[in-house]
Amino acid sequence: MPPKHGFLTAKAIGNRIKSKGLQKLRWFCQMCSKQCRDENGFKCHTMSESHQRMLLLVAETPEKFVDQFSADFEKAFMDQLKRTKNTKRVSASMFYNEYIADKEHLHMNSTKWSTLTEFVKYLGREGKCIVDETPKGWYIKYIDRDPEVVARQKELERREKLEKDDDEREAKLLAERIQRDKEAAARRGETLDEPQATELKRADDSEKIGFAVPSRRAETDGSSGASNASGGVGAFKSQLKALSAKATPKSGSESRDTGSSKKRKKSALELIKEEEEARKRKKELAARTSSVAAASKDVSQGARKDYWLKKGIVVKVLNKKLAGGKYYKCKGVVIEVVQRYGGKIRVQPSDPSESAKLLTLDQNDVETVIPKAGGLVLVVNGVYRGYEATLEAIHTKTFSCTIKLHSDSGAHGGKVVSDVAYEDICKLQLE
Repeated sequence: MPPKHGFLTAKAIGNRIKSKGLQKLRWFCQMCSKQCRDENGFKCHTMSESHQRMLLLVAETPEKFVDQFSADFEKAFMDQLKRTKNTKRVSASMFYNEYIADKEHLHMNSTKWSTLTEFVKYLGREGKCIVDETPKGWYIKYIDRDPEVVARQKELERREKLEKDDDEREAKLLAERIQRDKEAAARRGETLDEPQATELKRADDSEKIGFAVPSRRAETDGSSGASNASGGVGAFKSQLKALSAKATPKSGSESRDTGSSKKRKKSALELIKEEEEARKRKKELAARTSSVAAASKDVSQGARKDYWLKKGIVVKVLNKKLAGGKYYKCKGVVIEVVQRYGGKIRVQPSDPSESAKLLTLDQNDVETVIPKAGGLVLVVNGVYRGYEATLEAIHTKTFSCTIKLHSDSGAHGGKVVSDVAYEDICKLQLE
């Protein structure tokens, strides 16, 4: 038999079913965040000791609690508006119904705003939303003040302004040129025919329409009679070009030279396209470079080993606990390698009066020694593992070296290798 007050009893299940969804606001205590299901439950809650203590606490500083509830309500309301509607214009009452659908929402009757209208007007005064009143009620629109969004909007406005300025500039230049050509024609006693729209007529319906696009040379050298025969806007433009050519006579070679030397100013749209293409080319180049670097790194990683001790190299002791730190930072020569990861090392103590000691140490207790430039080194790890080389230069900023492999290194003899890490080479003891 299940316990009387268990989680799976009929009464417990019924209480959970009743508590689902929204309850009546009149039986909700905001101070205690307690929702009661009926009037009797709310009465019992108001008479409880916890409610009385909370009531006394709120009575001391009521403004503090109201301000806190108002700030929490505004934050939750604005977060949901930004997340669900963003900058879309929506009805305030409809969105408020969506907001209070959450059972755990903060109620407006605990804030400093008694109605939704007051809260909407407050958002408009503070500049947090664009509000307007219509016959259907109040409407709100969230104002996104995110720096990235504002920067993107400014960039779009700048591009639109540049395009508009280019169009206006071209239209102004065209109007000035037409006016100059008209004045020049008037001084010569000529008249320019205004362009007129004509209806397209075909004698034969089966005949195809063809358009002849004249070349630039034909336009500049064409006669006025030919331009008049073409008719329409094209005739007017070609006539303007002929008049401008007469007003400023130049030889054919000079006109071609000046035309080729002067470049047309690019519009904002063309500049933006070129920037996008340059960015794409740069990204592709970076991708190819990274792929090549990754491939070379894979090759070098495949040649690397987790053991590096070699017979005849000079190492430095790093173990501070060895003999109470007696051999710390003392140098020694590897006499024999023991099971790849250890070695017998003849270490000279810091006191010159003491004789060298033969110690068996792990490779983690020692580090490589880098000689001066021109010294003899042995590559202990990497692609050229086991090769002898001469130290050419030391790069302290990148913790790397440049070495030159000896001529007796087979196919790699005489090769200069740069960016070799400190831990990949070690000083070689001269016999």
